[in-house]
Amino acid sequence: MMNPVDLEKLRLVRDYHERTKHRPERYAPSLGYMDWANQPNPFRSFAGTEQIDLPHPALLTTPTYDSLFSNSPAASPLDADLVGRLFFHSLALSAWKQVPGGNAWSLRINPSSGNLHPTEAYLIAGSIPGLVDEPGVFHYAPFHHRLERRCRLSEPHWADLTEGMPAPCLLVALTSIYWRESWKYGERAFRYCNHDVGHAIGAIAIATRTLGWEARIVENLADEELSRLIGIHLQLGTEAEHADCLLALYPRGPVPETPQIPDLPPEQWRNRMPNVSFVGEPNALSRDHHDWPVIEQVSQAVRRGRSVRHSEPVASAHGTSTQNPLIGDRGQPAERIVRQRRSAVDMDGTTSLDRTTFYQILLRTLPGQFPFKTLTWSPRVALAIFVHRIDNLAPGLYFLVRSPLHEDALRESLKSEFEWHRPAGCPEGLRLYRLLAGDASRVAKLISCNQDIAGDGVFSLGMLAELESALAADGPDFYPRLFWETGLIGQVLYLEAEAAGIRATGIGCFFDDTMHELLGIRDRSWQSLYHFTLGGPVEDTRLKTIAPYGHIHDRL
Repeated sequence: MMNPVDLEKLRLVRDYHERTKHRPERYAPSLGYMDWANQPNPFRSFAGTEQIDLPHPALLTTPTYDSLFSNSPAASPLDADLVGRLFFHSLALSAWKQVPGGNAWSLRINPSSGNLHPTEAYLIAGSIPGLVDEPGVFHYAPFHHRLERRCRLSEPHWADLTEGMPAPCLLVALTSIYWRESWKYGERAFRYCNHDVGHAIGAIAIATRTLGWEARIVENLADEELSRLIGIHLQLGTEAEHADCLLALYPRGPVPETPQIPDLPPEQWRNRMPNVSFVGEPNALSRDHHDWPVIEQVSQAVRRGRSVRHSEPVASAHGTSTQNPLIGDRGQPAERIVRQRRSAVDMDGTTSLDRTTFYQILLRTLPGQFPFKTLTWSPRVALAIFVHRIDNLAPGLYFLVRSPLHEDALRESLKSEFEWHRPAGCPEGLRLYRLLAGDASRVAKLISCNQDIAGDGVFSLGMLAELESALAADGPDFYPRLFWETGLIGQVLYLEAEAAGIRATGIGCFFDDTMHELLGIRDRSWQSLYHFTLGGPVEDTRLKTIAPYGHIHDRL
């Protein structure tokens, strides 16, 4: 039973979700125009901190991208090269784009809604050979690919914090600056910030895997304690960072992907937190701001407190869904795939994809395998798929049931007249069904705010989350985690598209209830949280591509 405080928080979450739905007759509240004079700086920095440059590593040809899903390479030693590669292949700059004669803008390894990048990252670590000689908390600054030391920790502090964890290990904290998204997207920005947390979790998990290490979310750590651990509790106002999650990174163990993070109650994590002083003043991101009070309200409603424990034990949160690959190792270096990832801005409407590769992409989105074991909860997301141009597969509306535990509930929630037909050649273990045959491109475009890109790819999809049962079982603070799961699925789809020779992009603008009406959903049991499309990209030949760190190397 939830107490009255949690029930009120749950009401606030439900109200936020409803009021931030896009509808054909009106979009979620936003300014309605671009306030360019106050566009937020996408780079946070802390003046007065020690600056520690990270290595800019040359790309390795191994491991290959496909091999990451079958086995992990031997664990790399903890040193400066490992930390440099970790951030260089997860949260660093990937390129700059420029219109001739105009300003340039940066792209990053981790995708972001509107390329606005609300996500910040912090490294909490012990001494690292060749990099730092004592433990500390460091902000990662992607513009210079460097660490900014926020505080020093004693060896006993570090030992207390990581007691029971594998040695060596690293901790990476993620935070969000809501203003970076609300500047453009208004009230719906809270959703997009949490998509981006999921993207970042995926990017870190994949970069970690290339090093022979594993990543896992640390459970039961209250937001207040995480904020104090990394020093963001000192920030106030519209540009303040909000704690999201803490990831533990550690070398691959003798039994791959076996959870090795202690499952402590919140009060024990609280006792482990060091009492230290922080240095560095965060830079101002904008001259002026527009406040969106509902974002602060929902942010407070979903804060993890000191008594939270989610319904499932961490150790049993996953099934075993590892699949045999349908295609051989394509020999593509994993580091090259993650660094070349780009978000498509347009699709050609003609490119097709072979059916086997399509099935392989969907298999990679299934839970219970890398990188989804980074999450610590049972899957809550299923995929409604608009098939447009898949060779030897009829166009139409399909549905991927990612968890067998969801199938009965989904069949009950969706329209009774749907076919639930297993398509030809579909591998065992992939619960993919055709609901309706026929051209789905028009309705895909209509649902995605009339954007052509949703119908011009080889396929597009909507990610539906098991909203009401998740909130009822795990409380209001589980709401962001539903978006994290969709963001992680999105990151896998981005990289799968790159490996298949096409491109992908997330679609945050869609008519929520129009999607639900198409499927026959009449309540909040399942809610569409994120849309996505993959296809043949149309490149803007006017744009010039600039090396990601030319602004540094040119000065060396």
